[in-house]
Amino acid sequence: MTVLTVPRLLVPQRLTDPGPDPGETVTVSARPAPGPEVWLVDTTEYRDHAHRRAPATLDAQELTRAAEFVRNSDRDSYVCAHVALRRLLGAYLGLSPREVTVERAPCAHCDEPHGRPVLPGGALHFSLSHGAGLSLLAFATAPVGVDVEELVPTATIADTLSVLHPREAAELALLPAPDRPLAFTRVWTRKEAYLKGLGVGLSADPSSDYVGSGPTPAPIPGWSLMDVSVPEGHCAAVALRVP
Repeated sequence: MTVLTVPRLLVPQRLTDPGPDPGETVTVSARPAPGPEVWLVDTTEYRDHAHRRAPATLDAQELTRAAEFVRNSDRDSYVCAHVALRRLLGAYLGLSPREVTVERAPCAHCDEPHGRPVLPGGALHFSLSHGAGLSLLAFATAPVGVDVEELVPTATIADTLSVLHPREAAELALLPAPDRPLAFTRVWTRKEAYLKGLGVGLSADPSSDYVGSGPTPAPIPGWSLMDVSVPEGHCAAVALRVP
């Protein structure tokens, strides 16, 4: 049985704007280490490059989806995340970003092809989360899920405790009110990362599994669950299936 040693807090690599040169060189390992490898994209820093490269990088469906956003901030976030995804997948696979083929896995409930995005053959697994000015991308040789969120406002927490495991809800209830946004968001990102790694997302009941609200994620059999270091005001986590 393989034992995977993971850090308590994973520090992501940062994908930067390569400047006006249209080259797409990114230094990556030949295949992601079992770690997994996590990359952070700051929308403000990466926006100009992403919009400059989008027409030659994104496929028709992605370009159509980008054009549908009403708010510029949402469009910027989407374009940055998906240009970064293709740029990194291309580097891992030895292809140009536009040559990367992304498919949809069968749905976990109906087997129709509208599940999570995957690569043909499954040699490389990836996960993407974006919003609130940041994107996180995770790559691994086993199923992986990642999530990043802004801290949930205190006023929202009381109405959403029912989505947590009873032990998590009890832990939050014992905390002083100012400490609850961090704890709740920490729980939520762990849950989303795990459910995305499973390939079911929020179609599954997030209250079923206990991930813990403390500084260290609770263990889940068959999975490595790690918090990810992100800028203040956010929480993030990554989940990796292990042997």
